Amino acid sequence: MSQNAYENVLLTVEEMGRSDQLAVEAGVPSLELMERAGRGVAEAVRRNYRRKPVLVLCGPGNNGGDGFVAARYLKSWGWPVSLMLLGGHSKLKGDALANADRWEGEVLAPDPSAIDGEVIVVDALFGAGLTRPLDGDAAALVEAVEQRRPDCVAVDVPSGLDGDTGMPLGIAPSADHTVTFFRRKPAHLLLPGRGLCGSVTVIDIGTPTGVLDQIAPRTFANHPVLWARSLPRAMAGDHKYSRGHLAIVGGGEMTGAARLAARGARRAGAGLVSLLCPPEARSLYLQGDPGNLVFSFEDAPALADLLGRRRRNAVLAGPGNGVTDRTRANTIAALRSGHPCVLDADALTVFEDDPGHLFSWIKGPVVLTPHSGEFDRLFGIDGDRLNKARAAAATSGAVVLLKGPDTVIAHPDGRAAINENAPPELATAGSGDVLAGIIGGLAAAGMECFDAACAGAWIHGAAAARVGPGLIAEDLADQLPPILSELK
Repeated sequence: MSQNAYENVLLTVEEMGRSDQLAVEAGVPSLELMERAGRGVAEAVRRNYRRKPVLVLCGPGNNGGDGFVAARYLKSWGWPVSLMLLGGHSKLKGDALANADRWEGEVLAPDPSAIDGEVIVVDALFGAGLTRPLDGDAAALVEAVEQRRPDCVAVDVPSGLDGDTGMPLGIAPSADHTVTFFRRKPAHLLLPGRGLCGSVTVIDIGTPTGVLDQIAPRTFANHPVLWARSLPRAMAGDHKYSRGHLAIVGGGEMTGAARLAARGARRAGAGLVSLLCPPEARSLYLQGDPGNLVFSFEDAPALADLLGRRRRNAVLAGPGNGVTDRTRANTIAALRSGHPCVLDADALTVFEDDPGHLFSWIKGPVVLTPHSGEFDRLFGIDGDRLNKARAAAATSGAVVLLKGPDTVIAHPDGRAAINENAPPELATAGSGDVLAGIIGGLAAAGMECFDAACAGAWIHGAAAARVGPGLIAEDLADQLPPILSELK
């Protein structure tokens, strides 16, 4: 793993615990780790707010210990600080107890009535490792934060949020800022956790970066450092075929979907794009961009013949194809070609009654790009989005890109990336077709499927961010040239 990729690692709760233990084994005292964590929280409060009363809510574990440290620093800097402890002093142990003993102020019993809009609340009740819903005094404090909406800074994650899934275990407060340590966790990127965390600051607490080699994490925040080096680059001596030839299987009625995909593919770097369509729709496809090649075919055997000609080396099937027997047969023909395949939309839905049949044909490099509804119909897997995508990739043998505002890209070998740059304006008709085309274009140009899917999702989000409000799908492809120039 490159040093740059290290910065985009996401650690599970278990992996973060191991990183702390490995840091101690490497000679970093655990008390020093907590001291740096708590000071980082205090500095975040000082950086983001004007001086006013602070109420630190401390739990009985190490998260509460961080809170005691933060309270001590804020008080030493002249801030008015109150501190409430859940469970009492007798529940504390280890480093949390040591830092409680260093606190020279009063320790208050939990009292939700003390929470109002005039204080800054530091939520140090529970961290990402919580495994059950909050109850009793903890739930009452969090409910007061939610009802009265004071400024809120969360330590690690808002209390009650599962650090691995981004799902609240019952109730969790909405924080304005979250301070976490060493590396982010999946909950900081997955919804609804991302929204509950607010802005996230990662504090260096002295954990040696080398511990990541021992942990070998498999989850990443999707970022160009993961795949930019494998982006296709035009070279002197290239010609259109050497840059890749993507075949897109178009439908007979919703012809705009394949044409949107073709534009995305050509902008992404494919040297040639062929639109392969039913004969009755050929005239419609010819009215699109003149740079597209258009060929018609009668049935799946004829499609298979076309896919074997003219040095076509990647296939996209599904956009606007319709949920028909023809689409099923065409999708199998695409998979049988042996080319890298991107299957989107109807190419997935048409197999919802027999997904195993689809998976049995996946023998080479394939990307599946379902949105949540398509995913549920095809896979029927419960759980959080990260684990669902991973399980789907392992089941199907394909790279699975589970679309959404927190798109997850999962490889059958267990690697996964979470995308975080997609703006809400992407929720518009046709944007998924452009995404499928970008991925297909990158695959045609020689990019490995997992990298192509990760790059496609990030570039797609960056293009949408450039347009902003008023975005329609037709805007996206034309934003790619400056983005690709910056990446290269």
